[in-house]
Amino acid sequence: MRTALLTTAALIGFAANSLLTRGALGHGWSDAPAFTIIRLATGAVALAILVRARKTPPAEHGRWISALTLAGYAVAFTLAYTRIGAGIGALLLFGAVQVTMITTGLLRGERPLGRDWLSVGLASAGLA
Repeated sequence: MRTALLTTAALIGFAANSLLTRGALGHGWSDAPAFTIIRLATGAVALAILVRARKTPPAEHGRWISALTLAGYAVAFTLAYTRIGAGIGALLLFGAVQVTMITTGLLRGERPLGRDWLSVGLASAGLA
């Protein structure tokens, strides 16, 4: 039950992120570079608050390459929302996130089960 709630919360967060981005950029409230800086700064503040609220210290510290990759992703995401439609944007965005997560898991030694590969195949077919 906890996993389902956390998954639902994450999906709502992704959807809200998409709606807020499209709203801010589509209505001219912000330009893409300023919006990206605001997103990264507020995300860093939120993560700092969450880390400090934990009772135990983090198991590992962040890496600059991860931070730079996230920044690159944020720039690409924001620019994409100024150039492509919402439906295609959502498919590409979430598809790219899933491919990145699965590839990272495989590179770190995770070995998915047969049903996992079936799911990846069906999702890939839908994306294609």
